[in-house]
Amino acid sequence: MRWLLSILLLGILAIVQAASSSGNTLLVVLEELADKSKYSKYFKDLEGRGFTISYESPKSEGISLFNLGEKAYDHLLILPTKSKGLGPNLTPKLILDFINAGGNILLALSASNPTPSGLVSLLLELDIHLPTDRNSLVVDHFNYDTLSATESHDVILTPRPDALRSDVKHFFGGDDSDVIAIPRAVGQTLGNKSPLLAPILRAPRTAYTYNPKDEAEAAEDPFAVGAQLALITSMQARNSARFTVIGSAEMLEDTWFDAKVKRSAGVDGAGANAKQVKTANQALAKQVTGWTFNEIGVLRVGRITHTLSEGGIQSNITNPKIYRVKNDVSYEIELSEYSWDHWVPFVPADGDVVQLEFSMLSPFHRLPLKAASTTADSTIYTTSFKLPDQHGIFNFKVNYKRPFLSNVEEKNTVTVRHFAHNEWPRSWTISGAWPWIAGIGVTVIGWLAFVTLWLWSKPVPLSASEKKMQ
Repeated sequence: MRWLLSILLLGILAIVQAASSSGNTLLVVLEELADKSKYSKYFKDLEGRGFTISYESPKSEGISLFNLGEKAYDHLLILPTKSKGLGPNLTPKLILDFINAGGNILLALSASNPTPSGLVSLLLELDIHLPTDRNSLVVDHFNYDTLSATESHDVILTPRPDALRSDVKHFFGGDDSDVIAIPRAVGQTLGNKSPLLAPILRAPRTAYTYNPKDEAEAAEDPFAVGAQLALITSMQARNSARFTVIGSAEMLEDTWFDAKVKRSAGVDGAGANAKQVKTANQALAKQVTGWTFNEIGVLRVGRITHTLSEGGIQSNITNPKIYRVKNDVSYEIELSEYSWDHWVPFVPADGDVVQLEFSMLSPFHRLPLKAASTTADSTIYTTSFKLPDQHGIFNFKVNYKRPFLSNVEEKNTVTVRHFAHNEWPRSWTISGAWPWIAGIGVTVIGWLAFVTLWLWSKPVPLSASEKKMQ
């Protein structure tokens, strides 16, 4: 009976398991618990997807990202606070340690509450820059909501982003009319030296940063303009931990999940006859949160095999430690992608391929891997090639790193030996050696003919005068 209860318990745990592939514990840092009501739909959606949420104030003494040297939570959500700092338990170093330990972070900013200096320092470490003027926000006089920002023009309307790869059209319904409302956003600029950064949503080309407390009617020297400004920024560390910055925490509130907006005329006058439409903020929030918390865009490597395939016949020995130069080899790797709550076969984006490198210090071969077969939750990629005429220590390496997908870096080391003494082919089977063999044969035959002729030649008899001279 006890084993039956164990099976039932495991079944229940499997049902309530979080949608995230890396855990279900989430710490939400917000100023006061009363602020939860503003984000009730957002939090309800997270709980419905299986997350266990803990709410803490940044000044709480009980808050801690680590317990006995391990992560206390799998994910961290930081909402705007009115205080100038986040306290000793949320210092930039501890947050970076949380990322290095594999934790995922979603940071929401607000122009109404200046960003704490600790978070500004943290973003600078990640090469994400905020305006030096803490009260600056993004405005756009051509792409704004005419219903809620008639005078201020600080509610930016922009089409849905296609940056996040995982089934975007299915998620948004494939309708280009989806509109995102970004109210009173803090714009970010990204450094150009880090390959880990990728903007999810950029500002329209007519947007710029502006401090509403300035007396001037227009900004003379804005922090950044147009596409230089990122409204939502993502960073994926080398250990595939994810960090996302949302420039407007207000877009996560219930008000903007159900809000109706109306676009202004715009630069080209396309919105002159615009109708009121419902925002797609809730759908975008789900997608951005899902990517940050490892619900989408996570790749998993399954079985990896490399085998000898001489003469088109594949060997039964998989993953041998040693090969011989000029062997024919086959390589297979199994890849899966996590999509919300289950694993599906991984298919690269159009025009993209997964590559295999066979390298020593540098690649000797760089070959595309082709999809050979598909299972219920994975795709098997394979390729075949001939090993180079070079002995040494080589690596089968798959190094697949793409924006919005977790990193795949798999390396299998093998030894490639030279031909053994009894493995070299006989000289007469090599057509290039035939002239040399013929030359040796002609030399031997000529020498034997000369010796035979010399030995069997009869001496010439001497004449009478030659005999007298002797």
